Amino acid sequence: MSLQSHFVTDRRRFGLSIDALVDRAAAAARLGVATIQIRERDLSDRDLVGLVRRIRREVGAPPPAVLVNDRADVAMAAAAAGVHLRGDSVAGARVRAMAPAGFIIGRSVHDLAEADAAIAEGAYDYLLFGTVFPSAGKPAGHRLAGIEALRDVCRRSPIPVIAIGGVDATRVAELEGSGAAGFAAVGLFM
Repeated sequence: MSLQSHFVTDRRRFGLSIDALVDRAAAAARLGVATIQIRERDLSDRDLVGLVRRIRREVGAPPPAVLVNDRADVAMAAAAAGVHLRGDSVAGARVRAMAPAGFIIGRSVHDLAEADAAIAEGAYDYLLFGTVFPSAGKPAGHRLAGIEALRDVCRRSPIPVIAIGGVDATRVAELEGSGAAGFAAVGLFM
């Protein structure tokens, strides 16, 4: 089984301009990423909508699906494929009730209890699970879920589970056989 790859943006972490970020998204699309999750928390609503529209134009027709992190309103305004909700965000069922048909909704989960709650809600197309491995994007001492917890969530989930956290080229092989449908990464693509 080949794992789907998901590119999560974070231009500030790497000191990139908007133009450089758009170039990275287009390059990731050419490499075959399944999803580009735009996570640019510092942008105004107007600038975020503009960025999403620009990336959509640059990457062409799906794939990849362009999702907006935690901003369903921006995702719908920019005609993105969907939204990725943080673990502490609005319930997916509320978003599903106002979203157009085919709108993708994902949820971050960090342990089996959060995964079970998201699964029970029944509103999500995928779960993003982590932090699986130590990550440069997380502070020292950040709690790791680990590969065994990933396996447990994958066994229980009727929807695809995407692993995140510290995934680099050397760790992708460790995810094979975990049950994960794919992996999400920031640094690997930035």
